[in-house]
Amino acid sequence: MNRMSTLMLGLGLAIASCAPVQPAKDAGAGMAAASDFAGGYLTKEIVPDSLALLPPPPGPGSPALALDEEIHKSAAALRDTPRYRLAALDAELVFPKAADAFACTLGVSIDEQHTPHLYRLMQRILLDSGTSTAAAKNKYMRARPFMVHNEPSCKPEDEARLRTNGSYPSGHTTIGWAWALALAEVDPSRHDAILARGRAYGESRLVCNVHWQSDIIEGRFLAASVVSQEHAVAEFRADIEAARKELTEARTKKLAPSRDCTAEAEALTQKIPGVL
Repeated sequence: MNRMSTLMLGLGLAIASCAPVQPAKDAGAGMAAASDFAGGYLTKEIVPDSLALLPPPPGPGSPALALDEEIHKSAAALRDTPRYRLAALDAELVFPKAADAFACTLGVSIDEQHTPHLYRLMQRILLDSGTSTAAAKNKYMRARPFMVHNEPSCKPEDEARLRTNGSYPSGHTTIGWAWALALAEVDPSRHDAILARGRAYGESRLVCNVHWQSDIIEGRFLAASVVSQEHAVAEFRADIEAARKELTEARTKKLAPSRDCTAEAEALTQKIPGVL
């Protein structure tokens, strides 16, 4: 296991705590090799503070909590379907498998060997996004749907860890939407498809029975604040440009995704009724 994989595993699938964030390097210093991972783009001083930015999670008896419960019931209809199985795949945050989430949408394999800049971009965004969620998660420690209703989730092996990690906001959604925002810049020609996949990535957490709708909504908001801050970092902007060129080359070489893209597309046709 390389250094990056070890760090991702240490973060945990639920982004359980703040990861150490390294100061961003000057883009003019040159691009580090993908295996020479330097942390996220943001220093700890400028990572968005979820506790300052987000309201408290919905309280007992509130209309927002009632909506969470209604959407929870709707998402339950997708258990044991292709969409449920895709949600289990979307739960993976450890690289290299985590990079597959947008491979079909972009139409290329995303890996350290063939698309190192794109791969590294996703790794570093994950760290910034995951770190940004920690304050609110730790403050509110909101119980997850599978805990409240004593129901299964799409990945039973993760449940013990998730029980000790707050549901609000959704770390996966924050990461997935931040990925989508950045990748839509990398490939403007597929802007809508990339954002749609980012939305579905967050909704996988509803299907998985590990998050509430309000967790998802606030995760998207937090992701936007993360990417906004990353744009102020020269290295992030340089990586976007490098990934754009790399993507064009990968398509020329016909580096097809390893994931079953037909199955993914079919699964994504299954929607959660009532999701806003």
